[in-house]
Amino acid sequence: MTRNTPVLLVSLLLCIVSLDAWAGRPVRVYEVELKGGQSPASVQDAMREALVRATGRRESATDPALASIISDAGTYVKGYTSPSKSQPQVIFDSAAVERAIVAAGRSTWDPVRPFTLVILYPALPRPADEAARAELDQAAIARGLPITVVPLSPVDASGNELPRDALMQMAQRYGGDAVLVGRSDSGTANGQLKWTLATNFSSASWSGPLNAGINGAVDNMAPAQGGSLSEIESSARVEISGVATLTDYVNVQRLLESAPGVRRVNVGAASGNVVMFDVLARGGGDAISHGLTGSSHLVQQEASSARLAYQYRP
Repeated sequence: MTRNTPVLLVSLLLCIVSLDAWAGRPVRVYEVELKGGQSPASVQDAMREALVRATGRRESATDPALASIISDAGTYVKGYTSPSKSQPQVIFDSAAVERAIVAAGRSTWDPVRPFTLVILYPALPRPADEAARAELDQAAIARGLPITVVPLSPVDASGNELPRDALMQMAQRYGGDAVLVGRSDSGTANGQLKWTLATNFSSASWSGPLNAGINGAVDNMAPAQGGSLSEIESSARVEISGVATLTDYVNVQRLLESAPGVRRVNVGAASGNVVMFDVLARGGGDAISHGLTGSSHLVQQEASSARLAYQYRP
């Protein structure tokens, strides 16, 4: 590819590569199972679960600032459903609940969330594996995190743990946005596991049982309380230098697509090794700047209300 590749050609080439899997997965935050019929107490319990999902924070179920939303849960109900193979569900008015959360000074987590590949290592025998998957699925539903448990190895041929970049390449191959690894010294899912979370923008480690893996992942990925960015979707121009090849274009667009809150990424202009991307995000430029913090491949050169500029480092 020459330095003067026409923008139209670049755009056409990028369209060939499907990046949908890197845009996160939508979560039905406000559709919650009723565990006691359509009683006021059951609806309030369902609202507690919805608030935990909506904010990404476990403490939201008992947060005094959100207590009035729970006590008035019935006023937020849009309807009820009765799926044939599961518990009856209540559907809350998402827009009304989110307005109430923000009015209370708390943050909401974008409902399009990182699709997380969960790896248990070493692999468990079948009965234990099925039980562990069920427990992980339930914890993920409660926290509003889309996951799938995959039979992959998080170590190389020498038994060394794969670095973050290698884990994210694995995620790319399997359509994931993040990788959560739970390692057990005993070879079972009982007791304490060593958990490692890898995303395009950060990594973290902690220890705990199965549900602690999901809880720790969400605690790391959800926004901090009280720091909510605007809920309005708006576009921002992001300038990326160091984009020299088609592979660079694809990798940069994937990084932008996977940033929290990003809805759409298009190439706006290209000149030499500098590409201007038009990025639509929930929260606009501030959210994009915040979301890209910690990326090892996009190094911030300038960030202001007028200009977002980064250097791409493969």
